[in-house]
Formats: sequence, C-alpha cells, structure tokens
Amino acid sequence: MQAAPSLRQAATRLPQPGPSPRVAAPPQHVALKVGGTTPFSATDFPGQLCAVIFVQGCPWRCGYCHNPHLQSRTTDSPLVWEDIRAFLQRRAGLIDAVVFSGGEPTMDSGLKAAMLEVRQSGFLVGLHTGGIYPERLRQVLPLVDWVGLDIKATAAGYEAVTQVRNSGAPAFESLRAVLQSGVSYEIRTTIHPRLHDEDEIRTLARHLARAGVTHYALQVFRPTGCQDDALNSMRFSDYPSAALLAELRAQFPSFILRKEGGS
Repeated sequence: MQAAPSLRQAATRLPQPGPSPRVAAPPQHVALKVGGTTPFSATDFPGQLCAVIFVQGCPWRCGYCHNPHLQSRTTDSPLVWEDIRAFLQRRAGLIDAVVFSGGEPTMDSGLKAAMLEVRQSGFLVGLHTGGIYPERLRQVLPLVDWVGLDIKATAAGYEAVTQVRNSGAPAFESLRAVLQSGVSYEIRTTIHPRLHDEDEIRTLARHLARAGVTHYALQVFRPTGCQDDALNSMRFSDYPSAALLAELRAQFPSFILRKEGGS
C-alpha cells in the first residue's frame, strides 16, 4: 500500500478540469469520506493502471503505518465525492481501475455505493484492506475485481502490531471470506524484525499455505510516513534471510518480496 498525500496536500492533488469523457456514471448520492487521491499508479492493482482513493479512518494503530494522518475521521470529507466523480470522468480512457485504500476503507458505510458507481463508469475496482470488518468486506467483495489483504502476524502476534486486543480474529475471518469469494487477491505481510522474527514469519506462512493462500507477498518495513521512532531507528540489510525466503518460495506458487533497494 503506498503512502497517501497529507490532508493539506490532498486538496491540491486533483487535476484541473479537462474535457468531459464519452462515458460517465449516472449521478448518485455517495457519502464516502475521502482523505486524498493518487491520480495515477502502476503498482496498486497488478497489471492495471489505476487511480487510488484513500478513505479516512482506521481503528488500529500499527507502528509502521505509512498513512497515520488517515487514522482519524474528520467531521467533513476533505474531498467531496462530486469532485472525485469529475476527476474519474476525466481519467476515462487513461486508467483501467480505481483502488480504494486507506485508512481502512471498509470502515466507511459509503464504500459500497462508491464502488458501484466506479463499476458503472467502466473501471475495474480494487481494494486494499486490513480485514478489520469481515462482514462489511463480504458485502463489497462482489463489486471487487482484485483485493490486497494485509495479514499482519500470527493470531498471537497481532496485538503487538496493531496495539488493539483480539485484532487477529477479524483479519483471519476476512482471509476466509477472500479465499471463498473467488476474487483475485494478494495476501501480504509487512514485516519488521522488532515485530516479526523469522520463526513468526515461518509460522504465519505455514498457516496461510494450509488455509489455501497461493499468492503471498512479504513487504519489508520502509520508514516512509512512519512516525514510530523505535521502528525507524533500526537498520537491517539481511532480513529476512535467504534461507527463509527459499522456504517461502517453495510454499507458495506465487511469492513476492518487496524491499527497498531490490528484491
């Protein structure tokens, strides 16, 4: 998940008005609390050029979060949906998909209506989620073409990452929902040696493989956006080890390592 623009930056990120597209979604009421956008991305939806909409709000407080300014919910949406609609209409023919990210997008009751309008406009729909609200996730999965689901740790290790008790249960319920849905997916884990030793990663990977996960990614911590000084102060170059990576590549038909400076 990429870092979102700050709220101040978000107000200036929408492109200036351009020619109207030939295809536009029928106007409808959407009350999605949008904290920022990225007009163009080649990395947030595999194989597709997309725009990213960052939804406000997340009840978890992960120390390595790239978008801590999106954790809180403001009274009014920094970007109103009518402007998002016009922005997407101007992107018709230039991008293939729209990805809803956050924050935690399933926290917002307006997500389903926003996704429906995006689909009606002819875009594919992507979703980045931490799996915090499995029932809400099930409600929108029929509208989703691809989902990136964060599984942050083993069940026993979740609280150390999210700083919220019992946070692993909804995440693993969301994992079951995604695997049962038939939607294209990536399951991914952001790792840091302070939070994930190699035994933790190994145990989690075995659990995911037994659950039926075939597409798995490890994302090594990057300090971009992170406000946790304890995590930022650690520097590491040989993490995870080559031996562990070989084990993971043998377990998953599709395995990706994302790490600054190469993979």
